[in-house]
Amino acid sequence: MTETQKGWVALLLAQTLWGISPLYYKVMAMVPATEILAHRTIWTFVLFGIWIVLKGRLGEFWRLVSGPQQRKVIFAALFISINWGLFIYSVQSGQALEAAFGYYVFPLVATLVGVVVFKERLYGLQYVAIVLAVVAVLVLGIGIGSLPWIALTLAVTFSIYGAIKKTLVAGPFLSVAAEVVFLVPLALIGLVGIHLYGWGGTETQAAGNFGTSWYMSLMLIASGVVTGVPLIFFAAAARRLPLNIVGMGQYINSTIQFLIAVFIFSEPFTHWHAIAMPLIWSALALYTIEVLRQERSARRARKAATNASTVSTVSK
Repeated sequence: MTETQKGWVALLLAQTLWGISPLYYKVMAMVPATEILAHRTIWTFVLFGIWIVLKGRLGEFWRLVSGPQQRKVIFAALFISINWGLFIYSVQSGQALEAAFGYYVFPLVATLVGVVVFKERLYGLQYVAIVLAVVAVLVLGIGIGSLPWIALTLAVTFSIYGAIKKTLVAGPFLSVAAEVVFLVPLALIGLVGIHLYGWGGTETQAAGNFGTSWYMSLMLIASGVVTGVPLIFFAAAARRLPLNIVGMGQYINSTIQFLIAVFIFSEPFTHWHAIAMPLIWSALALYTIEVLRQERSARRARKAATNASTVSTVSK
């Protein structure tokens, strides 16, 4: 399997797991979003910390968190933490549909970052795909009738996170572990306040749930798996694929979330969504066709160059 193929597999796995993640956060709706965020930070670090120790990579980990890439890691941690917390809040507050909208917006922002920052190019049908996607997003925005701040914040924070990940010289396990290690102290302080003073608790969401039952404790620990595994796949995809491809792959995640919001959470499906969805899937199909076309052309060019080199060598 080539590196590009590995990137595609990682991308599909990451987006599918993210797509079904609202089911977990809905089940945990009795727990405040800030408490879940603290636990998912800590248990993600525990999960990756164990792996790093078992693999004997503590030295690499220390160089990443204390070396010249430290600032990038801290910024990545900041943006992914905001994204995590806001996503949990959106699902628990009955706004999973807006969260899905945010992940429809994300590819547009990610594509813009890829073109402007990394000088990635668009070709042929990709321009048409982007226009269709923009129209779809505008339709959804008009349908909402107000500024979708949750959606836009999710899109912007995740796009910046993806761009930072692309520049990190580190494997996915190490980079995710390095990110959360800077968040663990804040998470621990938060949990102390949650358990001692009830920070974040409301009449419908009691604070301090860890330890109240085996079920609740295990569910909070599972937040590390729910969080960490898709991040590993996303990091692997971002390092192997152009950022614009990674961005368009986000439609898998957002569509799964959209279907869950409408058919499982029973959030309203309007005629605006009925217009936007075909536009979005048409955009994805056109974009994918063009990507495959460009990859095929690149393979032919490499094969031709190899053959020319072989002929030149033989003639000598």
